[in-house]
Amino acid sequence: MAAPRADRRDAPPPGPPASSELAGMTAAELARAYERRELSPVEATRAALDAIEARNPELNAFVLVGEDVAVRAAAESQARWAAGTQRGPADGVPTTVKDLDRTAGWPTLRGSWLVDDPGPWREDSPGVARLREAGAVLLGKTTTPEFGWKGVTDSPRFGITRSPWDPALTPGGSSGGSAAAVAAGMGTWSIGTDGGGSVRVPAAFTGTVGFKPTGDLVPAYPPGGNGPLSHRGPITLSVLDAALLLDVISRPDVRDWAAPPPRDGSFAAGIEAGVKGLSIGYSPNLGYGRNDPEVEALVAEAVHVLAGMGARVSEVGPIFDDPVEAFQTMWCAGLARTLRPYGPDDLARVDPAMLEYAEKGRGITAVAYLDAVAVCADLGHRMARFHETYDVLVIPTVPTVAFEAGVDGPTPERSRVWASWTPYTYPFNMTRQPALSVPCGLTRAGLPAGLQIVGPRHADARVLRVGRAYERHTGWSPVAEAARTRAARTRRTPKTRKGQPT
Repeated sequence: MAAPRADRRDAPPPGPPASSELAGMTAAELARAYERRELSPVEATRAALDAIEARNPELNAFVLVGEDVAVRAAAESQARWAAGTQRGPADGVPTTVKDLDRTAGWPTLRGSWLVDDPGPWREDSPGVARLREAGAVLLGKTTTPEFGWKGVTDSPRFGITRSPWDPALTPGGSSGGSAAAVAAGMGTWSIGTDGGGSVRVPAAFTGTVGFKPTGDLVPAYPPGGNGPLSHRGPITLSVLDAALLLDVISRPDVRDWAAPPPRDGSFAAGIEAGVKGLSIGYSPNLGYGRNDPEVEALVAEAVHVLAGMGARVSEVGPIFDDPVEAFQTMWCAGLARTLRPYGPDDLARVDPAMLEYAEKGRGITAVAYLDAVAVCADLGHRMARFHETYDVLVIPTVPTVAFEAGVDGPTPERSRVWASWTPYTYPFNMTRQPALSVPCGLTRAGLPAGLQIVGPRHADARVLRVGRAYERHTGWSPVAEAARTRAARTRRTPKTRKGQPT
């Protein structure tokens, strides 16, 4: 499905054409190029818009593209860079926003036919407001499953979103549109939401970086539908970019009463300190998961790399039992609350599987919910004791690679409960710890796998430091490699407006 484009009236005249080679550039690289006058925000924005025009009809990662808004914002950013009044490293960076976050001037439809509001849409969510203040160029809104309810990205309203690595496969979810956009060069970075892995799962499936920060670090308004499980975080091309984007979106907002006070310094400060001397606990499966052998081997090799860089790595046994039942209790209750305002006629238009989850949630008592919260507290205690010994925990992000698009799980039995195939992500929503997914290699079929790095609450900078050390040591980005390959093909063949080769 092609994304609709916002009204293009009053758009400024076209600027110079942008090169497809820009698709693999990180935000940090763009900022350096802007400062040196080697590249302009208008060129970078046009490159992203060209990529959207070429690839989105096949991938379906956008629900709306605001070309006129983006080009005007890019021209304003270009003027600031020329005058030396730029607002920081986010100024002029082509950016997308998951369609669960409010954006002034654009609708927020949440993948659902239940959202039937003609507007006007006057309010930004906190992260979007901070991005505008920082000078980022907003390109448009990315796809989500209905109300972000599951770990893949398709919805009754906008259809199926597909992976840039292979359009037959899912990019994961629920921030699958954001991850697909970043991986395909359709924007340099994005804000995603994560209630059980929804930033980290699509990052692992698309070879991007996804960071779920400590709970409440990134202000949210309105609050997430799943209460304490809900987080917001960056999806980027590099760990350094994740730190830079987190600097922006973690700034306080009075609408979120639980957000922490302002933080001094940058999450990028100290990010290059390496891992020498750090104590890393490595668990292949948390004691209860089952991994694809290739994923397990790639993660084990990544752990070997960290040990070779001077980290003290120990393989650890089970830390806790699978908390999936408590997670499901909280998740289903949250979905029931989301759908509570709607009547039978409205609910007939809802994703049937989501409705099934919500119906289970309606039967959950307050006591059962508080029992699940008690499980979260016990998990948090166990992990706090774990981190008395280990600076971080490393595990696979997901035990598998991307599977068929349009289904809810890799096998029929795992489609009924989506959390059954993401056993390593949702526990850290329950404990509200920072958790980072970084790409750690490709399978023989050429699909990316993810390494997950988990730290104690409020140790976000430490988690980013470990991810950055691995990233720099390997010197490899699957998305950048793919972008270079596409650019080389483009130079050898006539330009086409159809989808680029995967």
